[in-house]
Amino acid sequence: MATERLGELLVREKLITADQLEKAIQDTRSTGARLGTSLTKLGYLGEAELLGFLSSQYGIPAIELNEFEVDRDVLDLVPRDLCMKHIIIPVNRAGNTLIVAVSDPSNISALEDLRFVTGYNIEMVIASEEAIKKAMDKFYDTGIQVSETLDDFTDTLEVMAKGEELDVKDLEKEAEDAPIVKLVNMLMTDALSKGASDIHLEPYERFFRVRYRIDGMLYEIMRPPLKIKDPLCSRIKIMARLNIAERRLPQDGRIRMKMGKKGEPVDYRVSVMPTLFGEKVVLRILSRSGLQEDMTKLGFEQKQLTDYKWAIKQPYGMVLVTGPSGCGKTTTLYSALMELNDLSSNLSTAEDPVEYNIHGINQVQMREEIGLNFASSLRSFLRQDPDIIMVGEIRDFETAEISIKAALTGHLVLSTLHTNDAPSTITRLLNMGLEPFLVASSVLLILSQRLVRRICENCKEPIDVPLQALTSLGISEEEAGQVTVYKGKGCGACNNLGYKGRIGIFEVMRLLREIRDGILKGEATSEIRRMALESGMMALRQAALEKLKGGITTIEEVVRSTAVVR
Repeated sequence: MATERLGELLVREKLITADQLEKAIQDTRSTGARLGTSLTKLGYLGEAELLGFLSSQYGIPAIELNEFEVDRDVLDLVPRDLCMKHIIIPVNRAGNTLIVAVSDPSNISALEDLRFVTGYNIEMVIASEEAIKKAMDKFYDTGIQVSETLDDFTDTLEVMAKGEELDVKDLEKEAEDAPIVKLVNMLMTDALSKGASDIHLEPYERFFRVRYRIDGMLYEIMRPPLKIKDPLCSRIKIMARLNIAERRLPQDGRIRMKMGKKGEPVDYRVSVMPTLFGEKVVLRILSRSGLQEDMTKLGFEQKQLTDYKWAIKQPYGMVLVTGPSGCGKTTTLYSALMELNDLSSNLSTAEDPVEYNIHGINQVQMREEIGLNFASSLRSFLRQDPDIIMVGEIRDFETAEISIKAALTGHLVLSTLHTNDAPSTITRLLNMGLEPFLVASSVLLILSQRLVRRICENCKEPIDVPLQALTSLGISEEEAGQVTVYKGKGCGACNNLGYKGRIGIFEVMRLLREIRDGILKGEATSEIRRMALESGMMALRQAALEKLKGGITTIEEVVRSTAVVR
């Protein structure tokens, strides 16, 4: 129900005064809470009174959720992130009707989402927002009791000043408060257990939210009280050994913790960025368990893997891995280093940052503030009798030039670039200022990659797809009739997302003689692409379609991650 409409009705029924309504509306604007929650929190209206009013207004029964035990089969029908988004929870099922507890019966979009996701008719019952949140914590078994943790802030919220008025001593004290420490620890362990790669803490004008990136997609997890944004940020800064007094400039740090029963070390790379309404914090989770060392499991098609292995086994030359941020380039390079790492080779890497520590490899962390960058590191490597060099990223002409000269003088050089596909990497190198003959004579292979989400094997089921939908993706009519398309229904194993894990799709271009000649002649990217495809290169879209045909991913993932290049 819109805030104004609910408030007007409550005032009209003389359950609250106009002055109380105004104060409650101000509270919703500062905390991001719903009006009903603010009214009960401020003591203007009892929870039972509010539920009774909504029940009679809409003709919907009110229930006490703490008296319910919800079956796992019923919970599996509605994804947890959808429950979080609309503050709802399924409580029962009768035939083709799903009974759902809601805090706001006028939320039409919630009903539409539920019908679309579940395919059931929806029948509503009313419960308080707090009761629904506690039920979600209890029944979805999230590993993080959000409502209970946030309850710990009740007594301390009023003494927390707004961000602009806090001094360093206040921040240090509040950052060490037990509820803050508990919440930060819970977020870090919960994100790891859910397989998240990043934690986003985002302050806005009227609310503060926490999101996880799971398998490449962001999901809202919770909305803590707005007033704890500064103590929460300060706690993370203290853990990462950052300056909590500095709130005007970006800062980067690192937190190392031992997690799980085995005490596995997990690194959290911390980035703090000042925004309009406070500091945004992003924690990148770097767990050794997430590093795939076996390149045969990365997602290569057989010919692609053969070509990649051939290139990294050459005594000299350059191998480039390209793609956008977060597409798995580092993992692909690390898998190559693992295979090449033996007692007979000297391997050195220049990285920014060093994401994983690998035994037997000399890894150097870049420090621009003291002049230690990729170019200076490369020069030093060449005086260290190297066999194989890995450069985290080629960003400028100087780094590119030294890398290519190293590749031409008896060293194998592995590196990354940000380009959309393999053929356009040639144009990118030339635009940096490199001579065509240097590129043509040094580069052995260019690999472009993306990540697509895997369908959850636990809830995977075939779906009917029109023939035209498959042919529009690039599958021939003859093949389309034989393809079985799958989708994840959503279950407890995948947090009701339908996906669990990701796999790579690749475009591997070996620089054969015809392509080298094309580079020397100054051929356009489109012509280089044509020659590569004719020589057997599989395009990214085709690689994604192979995963679709194999029942590994969905049509949505194919469309999201690749484009048809004409």
